[in-house]
Amino acid sequence: MKVPKLSIIILNHNTRDLLQQCLKSISGPHQIIVVDNNSSDQSVDMVRKEFPNVKVLVRDVNDGYTRGNNAARHIATGEYVLFLNSDTKLYPETLSTMINFMDSDPKIGISTCLTKLPNGKLYYACHRGFPSPWNSLSYFSGLSRLFPNLKLFNGYTLNCESLDSIHEIDACSGTFLLTRRVLLNKINWFDEDYFSYGEDIEMCYRVKKLGFKVMFNPKTEIIHYWGATSGLKSTSLNLTTATLENSEKWNKARYEAMKIFYDKHYRQEYSEFFRWLIFRAIEVTKILRRNQD
Repeated sequence: MKVPKLSIIILNHNTRDLLQQCLKSISGPHQIIVVDNNSSDQSVDMVRKEFPNVKVLVRDVNDGYTRGNNAARHIATGEYVLFLNSDTKLYPETLSTMINFMDSDPKIGISTCLTKLPNGKLYYACHRGFPSPWNSLSYFSGLSRLFPNLKLFNGYTLNCESLDSIHEIDACSGTFLLTRRVLLNKINWFDEDYFSYGEDIEMCYRVKKLGFKVMFNPKTEIIHYWGATSGLKSTSLNLTTATLENSEKWNKARYEAMKIFYDKHYRQEYSEFFRWLIFRAIEVTKILRRNQD
């Protein structure tokens, strides 16, 4: 059997209509795997009926982003693996552009494209720095917003970098994360200490530690209906079917992820007071930014 160039893993939980749109937007003879985390909206029936060539992995539990995606590790056989959100829409040239980009440089470990919200604004998580203590404090204290043109205060979002040119970044979002399967096996796929959020930054961190680059390529783009699964964002409140309980679970997870990453990579380098300061800033932000963009 011929090994596919690309395996696409799409995790789904109750986003049937957006999943349908996403699958329709995929161009090319790729291996597509939909992992369904216990949906109740007939997502699985829709995929099996309308996309018979798509492999469906049905799970009886919704235990988060990392475990859901990792469940496909023994099914994905492509040279490259793309983690793609179900609430995205691709353009016809998106995948071919990104595959050619990966082929152009064997030192590219992870790449992503320009990701925009339906209103045309940038989805900031597609282009960001690591949440080091300084970057985090600059971001959560508001210094990055007060001085948007100063690189010193914008290491968290990399706002000072051009969005028009290809360049290296620290990390990208799992919304569209293209990597090499050989690297995934080396780092043991997603770190399941994270429920959701932060696992993509963790993966980028580990890949860079292996000496590979994480690259941003704005020569092609996708649309991201941000928050459709979690119900956390106003950009998709008219699309989401998430319950209040589910939204609260995802909201807690995204802030806990920040703490997990800090403790994994920075705690030994800084004082406990600094850790306390960072964690308090995270908690304040959690309160202030509920259901905001």
